Amino acid sequence: MSSTEIRQSSQTVLVTGATGAVGRHLVTTLLERGVAVRALTRKPEDAALPEGVEVVAGDLGDASTLGAQVFDGVDRVFVFPARGVDVFMDAAVAAGVQRFTVLSSLAAAMEFPRDHGSASQLHHSAVEAAVTERTAGWTILRPGTFANNLLEWRFQIRSGVPIRAPYVESAQAPVHEFDVAEAAAETLLSDEYVGQIIPITGPQAVTRAEQVATLGAAIGREISLSEITADEFRSEMGQYIPQPIMKMLLDYWSDTLVTPDRARPVTPVTGKPGRTLAEWAADHRTDFMIV
Repeated sequence: MSSTEIRQSSQTVLVTGATGAVGRHLVTTLLERGVAVRALTRKPEDAALPEGVEVVAGDLGDASTLGAQVFDGVDRVFVFPARGVDVFMDAAVAAGVQRFTVLSSLAAAMEFPRDHGSASQLHHSAVEAAVTERTAGWTILRPGTFANNLLEWRFQIRSGVPIRAPYVESAQAPVHEFDVAEAAAETLLSDEYVGQIIPITGPQAVTRAEQVATLGAAIGREISLSEITADEFRSEMGQYIPQPIMKMLLDYWSDTLVTPDRARPVTPVTGKPGRTLAEWAADHRTDFMIV
């Protein structure tokens, strides 16, 4: 079925994780293309999704909530990598859903030793398996680090406190969540990508120091950055970041000090170059403004 054919059909695309960063953009993108959208969320009353979206209550990991109200008329599903995806997939396949686009992580590719056994790899590999073991109608999106991760610096930037960070000269290629959403829409609206695993990063590797400077340019003031050691970061942030996540982050930043992220933007799927970090910072400017 081509994208034109699905737009003209009576089929509905089900979006799980519809209130997340990628999900919200995906919902909007599908609506703009004339596609009927059903959003699955545990709290419909808090969803605040655009007019025209059919919002239904349900939990991916609770089979009792995944009835006809979720799947009737649905042919294609965007699978958010929440816990309980195996339960959801059993219900979706039993209901006759044939096509799935899965949000995963580049860590699941296990391209680097740091990925093997990391928190992200273990989780996302299990999500991928829950889908690929139950259907042949899958497409997997594997984004690298999200630019949204920079929102972790909101408090420091808003309050004027210096950012304290290790490995400030390591270089990552943060991806804009809208690029991932547009890639998801393309793969949902066409069968061209069935059976494909698609890596996605931002269009350019940028050092962490440059990332801070980019945020500063977006809000119109310099942001103070102080480089600290990995041990100092563990000591300062250990009470907030679980140990497996801490190890994953430090390994990633350490590795990309030597080998920067390889840019793999969404161009092959969307035909666009991918949004830069400066564009992301401009889109999220108000998140970092002093209130």
